[in-house]
Amino acid sequence: MSGIGDGARSMTNPLLYESHMHTPLCKHAVGEPGEYAERAAMRGLKGIIVTCHNPIPGGWSADVRMDPSELDQYCDMVAEARRNWREKVDVRLGMESDFVPGMEGWLEELHVKANFHHVLGSVHPQVGAYMRRYFQGDWFAYQKLYFEHLAQAAETGLFDTLAHPDLVKNLSPENWDLARIFPDILRALDRIQKTGTAMELNTSGVNKRLPEMNPGPQILAEMAKREIPVVIGADAHVPERVGDGYEEALNLLEAAGYREISIFLDRTRQPIPLSEARASLLPVAYAEPSTTPVAD
Repeated sequence: MSGIGDGARSMTNPLLYESHMHTPLCKHAVGEPGEYAERAAMRGLKGIIVTCHNPIPGGWSADVRMDPSELDQYCDMVAEARRNWREKVDVRLGMESDFVPGMEGWLEELHVKANFHHVLGSVHPQVGAYMRRYFQGDWFAYQKLYFEHLAQAAETGLFDTLAHPDLVKNLSPENWDLARIFPDILRALDRIQKTGTAMELNTSGVNKRLPEMNPGPQILAEMAKREIPVVIGADAHVPERVGDGYEEALNLLEAAGYREISIFLDRTRQPIPLSEARASLLPVAYAEPSTTPVAD
């Protein structure tokens, strides 16, 4: 275990977590949890919550997630990192679970199989299995369905946070018309607000085809009006992206009208004032430049 960043870390009061990160078990990420923990220390983070893509029986998009038989291995690798880094970085177990209507029973079963601290709910419209089931050649209809499923995911009560909540815009940016889809987004946000489910500001969006965080500033402002809690995550698929873009994300939240962000531990939301969160971060200069993320 490296001591990189220890001296700089002692100058701050760590508060934030990397709340969205992956492992090689999803087949499109690299680096062990301990490497992500090391990066967290360099960025002045208090901890990491490992949220790899959930297993799904029956082979649904099996090429981008762990197999159900690997769940114990996943829990063990996070537990090992927690032991190795216990005096440096708080390592917690989480899960990013795909929502598709009809999958609720399996998710209810899965989410009690381990002591998960943060469960992200995701609609992944770019996944082949999802597209084959729902895409009929009409991009606007597909976008509308995406936000309908996002609202349904919140209404299940299965998730703490909805991840990258306008991800669909990156599939076909030339067919993304925010003004046209906005009424559907607002209806979805109204439904999400009633559930108390948090939403994520995902910093990896700046590296996607439509280069802005997920969600974009207009949606973020509407979330703020509804007082929907926000969790920041970098969606790290390589250790170098842990905490990436957090400073910009905090600025965007403040511009949208937020005064606090949230983290989840033991599946319980904990608010942190933006001013304290910003002060807790170490300058990016303490860490190496981030690399381009593997696509989620």
